[in-house]
Amino acid sequence: MRVMIAPDSFGDTLTAAGAAEAIAKGWASVRETDELELAPQSDGGPGFVEVLASRIGTVRFADVDGPLGNPVRARWLLDGTAAYIESAQACGLHLLDGPPTALSALKASSYGVGQLLDAALDAGARTVFVGLGGSSCTDGGRAMIRALGGLGSAVARLSDIDLVAASDVENPLLGDAGAARVFGPQKGADADTVARLEELNTDWAAVLAAAGHEVAELSGAGAAGGLGAALFALGGRQLPGAVVVAERTGQQELLNSVDLVLTGEGKFDSQSLRGKLVTRIAAAGGATGIETIVLAGQVTLSADELDSAGISAAHSITEFAGSVELAMSDAANQLEQLAARVAADVAETAVDRGGEREE
Repeated sequence: MRVMIAPDSFGDTLTAAGAAEAIAKGWASVRETDELELAPQSDGGPGFVEVLASRIGTVRFADVDGPLGNPVRARWLLDGTAAYIESAQACGLHLLDGPPTALSALKASSYGVGQLLDAALDAGARTVFVGLGGSSCTDGGRAMIRALGGLGSAVARLSDIDLVAASDVENPLLGDAGAARVFGPQKGADADTVARLEELNTDWAAVLAAAGHEVAELSGAGAAGGLGAALFALGGRQLPGAVVVAERTGQQELLNSVDLVLTGEGKFDSQSLRGKLVTRIAAAGGATGIETIVLAGQVTLSADELDSAGISAAHSITEFAGSVELAMSDAANQLEQLAARVAADVAETAVDRGGEREE
């Protein structure tokens, strides 16, 4: 068979590229004659630049301020006059000094994202894609705009730039479904900190509105701690990050040439069914009659939900490993072994269907 291996990242445990390599190694150990096409994916979060850089453009570097002001060397991508920036490179959770806390949730800044935008514009970019996800900040993009010289200067500078927020997040900036209340706790915010972040973003939304930018309630404004709102205020538009990556990595062409798709992510749950990367791949594969198998850190979906999403089977690393702790601490090895077992199951199924291998 010809197999496309197209996982997302597995949270903080495996990059998309690392996951693809582990799956490929395990699969090849059982089905040696299969032709494997590694095509790691991203929805705009961590790994956005790494995934794209494997297919297009030239990697550039910029020294920027990290989320707590610490110096960070961030990677971004230039492909002709199109730039690809990953917000997590400048304000990601992994750039904190340790686990997120209420204090880091309050202090974390998007300033470095503005510095990345500045670097891209200085390099002559006319279209800028900003991958959103995995951020440690909930500042509504206020610091990002400050790094660009303030709201007026930033709007003027980006007036003839095609600015794209690459994200699948639909949350607004404020309210019960907003950046602070939904994502703040994931970034270390306790109840008091969430309330304070909501208050600060409410004030920021009023500043933007007073300048003619009514963006707080727009779908996606709450992405990456409200960076979506700031990008919209600068004239940006939203595209699903998974679609941006798919188009630029030739995903559909690959799907047209394979017999099976292997994909995965850290947690395959009800959120995954809301247009997330894994189910987008399954839908694209299903449209061409290709089966999709999911390998994930955890799987919480029922057989009926998998079937409705066009997924043939979903396998949990946690169940395979026997514990969450082992699944996370030994992620690459456990994923490799799980892939080998799934490959053996596929081989056995092929024999059961008539004794003929697909090759």
